This record gives sequence, structure tokens and C-alpha cells, in this order.
Amino acid sequence: MSEVIKIKKGLDIPLAGKAETVFGQTQLPGLFAVKPIDFHGITPKVVVKEGEAVKIGTVLFYDKYHPEVKFVSPVSGTLKTVNRGERRRILEVIVENDGKDEYIDFGKADPASLDRDAIVNRLLESGAWPYLRQRPYDVIANSQETPKAIFISGFDSAPLAPDMDFVLTGQEAAFKTGIEVLKKLAPEVHLGVSNDSASKLYNSLEGVQLHTFSGPHPAGNVGIQIHHIAPINKGEKVWVIQPQEIVSIGLLFSQGKHDFSRVIAVTGSEVLKPGYLRYRLGASVSEIVAQGLTEGDLRIISGNVLTGDQVGSDGYLGFYHSQVTVIPEGAEHEFLGWALPGFGKFSVSRTFFSWMNKNKLYKLNANMHGGERAIVMSGKFEKVLPMDLLPEFLIKAILVDDIDKMEQLGIYEVVEEDIALCEFVDTSKMELQSILRKGIDLMIKELG
Repeated sequence: MSEVIKIKKGLDIPLAGKAETVFGQTQLPGLFAVKPIDFHGITPKVVVKEGEAVKIGTVLFYDKYHPEVKFVSPVSGTLKTVNRGERRRILEVIVENDGKDEYIDFGKADPASLDRDAIVNRLLESGAWPYLRQRPYDVIANSQETPKAIFISGFDSAPLAPDMDFVLTGQEAAFKTGIEVLKKLAPEVHLGVSNDSASKLYNSLEGVQLHTFSGPHPAGNVGIQIHHIAPINKGEKVWVIQPQEIVSIGLLFSQGKHDFSRVIAVTGSEVLKPGYLRYRLGASVSEIVAQGLTEGDLRIISGNVLTGDQVGSDGYLGFYHSQVTVIPEGAEHEFLGWALPGFGKFSVSRTFFSWMNKNKLYKLNANMHGGERAIVMSGKFEKVLPMDLLPEFLIKAILVDDIDKMEQLGIYEVVEEDIALCEFVDTSKMELQSILRKGIDLMIKELG
């Protein structure tokens, strides 16, 4: 077993509503959407007309400036509509499912018998390439480049996150095939595993460097793992990918079709029976909501509470998400909330007496409890970000567009999910993840 890398900084938020390791019953909804807004830095060009028939794997749109990067339909049916926002920005390409699951056959292939170019071409043609994302910047990987390494986090430490050991059960063969594909794309493949995991699958992999992590969230973030294994320097690029995406790539080579199936954790205090569902990327969350929620004003999130997207009951599952979370909106007024003892309230500090009960699970809502104010240099960010950088100073550098300072303060190493806890504990109520993305976009624009 590899040496354990102990993460001491961070925070596990004790939310109620963790998914039980059982599968619920559901059917696929009638509508699916592929959302260009899920992919940073692309300019979509739609190639299918409304009412046109599509199969699983049919190209819906591609990146205008990288036409080799294609985005394909997760179901067979017809293109229902293209939803646009301001300045005709494409928000969603919606496909109506006909339930036939007709797919484009890309042909079976043994990764061992293919060279790197053939594997890259197959991933591009099938629409599986967007699974590979580049660090720095968290953008879709450039197929013309070879990264220093590929990094995988084999566990998720986010609030109420799915149990990857359970999720991958029965998918071992496809996962191993996907790993063989990744080994052809980069000279090194690194896999971060949890110290609490007893996964035989991870331990049986050959040609993969295993790294064991322990500690609170964000220990499961691949960016944190990269920082502790091989930090990214200026000019270096690595790629990252998630376990279920590796399964999809494995099935592409072993079965010849792009499989968008996912095991989704349905979590949160407002879900009557938190558990797992076999679903599909891009699916409407309507069937998930139909599983049973409490009454009241609720917030439905594709992803986890720290980094997910608010979607509503008529929204769609995000491309990179394997979790749906439902919490109270918390729009009601709370009289003297800050002045009460707060025995049932969660606090990062010891503001409320609830800190004495360390095993309590909390029903937290989306209430901000105040508005945005001037940034306060409190030192709280450093307590929840296990990286050797100064997040408060980095945020200030981004706010004034100081590219030199942004470089010096480590912008190459962080993406939104890495500073999500900083945003959670921020007494200034600033949207730190949006600010960081603004800085990353500026870096891409000025330096490429």
C-alpha cells in the first residue's frame, strides 16, 4: 500500500440526507439536454436542425474554434429545440427521447492494438473527448498535446457525495479497459484513493501509480491531489478524468458505442428516500424529483451543494455531475437568528453551541444570512484550503486584473471546486468561484 498523504486542512460539512447504498426504481425521462455552458471556453456550432432525427452518438454541436471536439446526443429521438440566452448564446440543446436507444456503432477495438493517434481519433469522433479536462484552467483537453500525466480521483469527499466503490460495482472490466486507453494518452497515470476504501478494483490496476489520501474535504478533489503529488508549474499541463467517465470510455472500446449511463446519488435532507438511481447524462431531473420530496420551497441542485448548479424541477443533469441534491431554499425570515443560542445550527467557528455535538447531521438551507460586503482578511480561507498558496491574496489579485500576481499566487493550480469551501466559510459573502473563473478567463485571453 502506498504511503498515506494526510490532508489536515479542510472541512466536512455534516449534512443530512446521505444516499443509502441501494438502487431505486425509475424510468428515463422524455427530454435530455446537452448544455454548452457545462464546458468552459467553447463556442458551440449546432449542426442538427429542429425536428431532425438523431441517434446516440449523433453530433449535436462542435466547438467553432476546435471543430474536432464534438458533443453528441445521449439518446435517440429528435432534436426538440435549442434554447438561447442573451445575445443568442446557446444554453441547451434539447433532444426528445424516443426510447429506442438506437446508436451509432463506432466499432469495437482493443486499446493495446491501437496507437495513440487512433485512440485520440476514436475519442473525438464518438464525442467522448470532452471527458478529458486540462489543468490548469479546467477546460477540455487539447487533442494535439500530450500531457505530463493524467490524474484520477478515485473517491469524492464533497458533501453527500456518491460512494465510488459502490458506484463502480459491476463495471470493473469496463473501468480497466478505460485505464488501458488512458495509459496510451499520457506517460503517467495517477490514481488517488481514500484511506478508508477497500477497493479491490483500484489495487488490481497495473501501470497506474496509486496514492492514498486521508482527511476531510477537499481531500477527494483531484486538484488537491495533484498539488500534493506533482504540483503544476507554469507551462505544464495535466489532464483529469472521473471514474464513471473512464467506464464510458472503456465501454466505447469494448462495445463500440458511447454509453452515457451513470449511477446518480440522489441526496439531501428534502429527499424522502435518498439512494442511487441508474440514469443518464443530460437527463431531465423530473423523474428524480418524482421519486419523492418534502413539501415547501426547495432548491434542486445538479451536483453537490458547494459546486453544483441550481436547475429546478424542469432542469437537466450536468455533463460532469453524478449527484443530485435537494435542500430547503431558506427564504423565510428568521427573527433574531444570529442572537439565539443556535443549538441546532451548524457553524464553522464556535458561534453556536452546536459545536459540542460533533455527530449531529444538519438540515442546512440556501440562505446566505447576509449580503456581500468588503473582503475581510480573516485567515479562514487558509484553514480549509490544503494548498501552499494564499487564497485571499489571489482573490484580490484577480479583482484588480493583476496577471503577474495571479501567476505568483498560484492560479495555475486551482479551479472553482478547490476554493468552494473558502466561499462557504467566507464572512464577506463573495462569489469566490465566479471571481476565480473571471481570473482564469483573463489568463486564457492574455496568455493562452
